[in-house]
Amino acid sequence: MSQERRDILKLSHDWLSVQEVVDAVSSPSCGAISTFIGTTREDEVDGSKVIGLEYEAYELMAQSEVTKLCADIRERWPAVTHICVHHRLGWVKVGEASVVMAISSPHRHDSQQAIQHCISQLKANVPIWKKEVYDTQDTSWKENSECPWSSHSKVQGENINVHMSAGNKMSC
Repeated sequence: MSQERRDILKLSHDWLSVQEVVDAVSSPSCGAISTFIGTTREDEVDGSKVIGLEYEAYELMAQSEVTKLCADIRERWPAVTHICVHHRLGWVKVGEASVVMAISSPHRHDSQQAIQHCISQLKANVPIWKKEVYDTQDTSWKENSECPWSSHSKVQGENINVHMSAGNKMSC
């Protein structure tokens, strides 16, 4: 039985529903749904507490990059059936989801490997920017270590501070 495969991207200023993302990839032919939920974490930077993140995106290019990412996932894991990525824009307070993604496949191996690849490549290549907002009301645009041009090792697995003048952003 052949089934139409779905690739879904949603950029939204609204709260993200994990159930909506899971429902989007559910299928009777799939025995596995792997999910990733990225939340805004409480952190301390130079003595200031992170109270939230502010996200912005170049939406048309984000759609294009996610389309390429989905094609790459399907080439690497042909059994993947559906892919759904929802990402918040605007203000996201500590504890709330910034990104929710799910990938379905007949068996867990493909969806588990694909979901890890999906979040890593999303952070590396999709033009979505985040600015940390601190309890002091100071802000700082953040660079993801996954970005190809990052001067910081991917092994560190941490975001780095990038202080820039107002209006300028670092990609990733």
